[in-house]
Amino acid sequence: MKTRDLTVIAIMAAILCIAAPLSVPIGPIPISLATFAVYLAGALLGWKRGTAAVLIYILLGAVGLPVFSGFEGGVHKLIGVTGGYIVGYLPCAAIVGLAADRWGESRKWIIPVAMVVGTVVLYAIGTAWFMIQMNRSLAAALGTCVLPFLPGDAVKIVVAALLSFLLRDRLKSLLNA
Repeated sequence: MKTRDLTVIAIMAAILCIAAPLSVPIGPIPISLATFAVYLAGALLGWKRGTAAVLIYILLGAVGLPVFSGFEGGVHKLIGVTGGYIVGYLPCAAIVGLAADRWGESRKWIIPVAMVVGTVVLYAIGTAWFMIQMNRSLAAALGTCVLPFLPGDAVKIVVAALLSFLLRDRLKSLLNA
């Protein structure tokens, strides 16, 4: 990896660390800007760099830095009810990044589709984790962990896709310079 790669990974991890703690508690799963930053990580940096940025963010939170929702950190957040969603950020960033790397130039429409697919995977991991932790049925977990978040995540996907369309070419030329 080049110094530029490490720099953009660190910057994106920092953006995640700034965005993710900003949250609105609406129950056991808060609304946060983390997914928005994860979408951007994958779309702008591709699957390797984007996933690396998300991994760094998770590791920073795991060691106790207050980068998770509500300005919390620590392993207890990863093994708690929201831990599955935090872990789900990794495949979400990878899916978006793979699509951006493979088709981002020729088929821009694929990026928001990949964000939707990444969100489905994120929801599946997080909701399964929540069901185990809280001993809830699928219907109860979907009502608590998925349905309230669909409108906000739709807006995040639209904005993240538009931003990625505007910034990806500029960032790509910077990384390849």
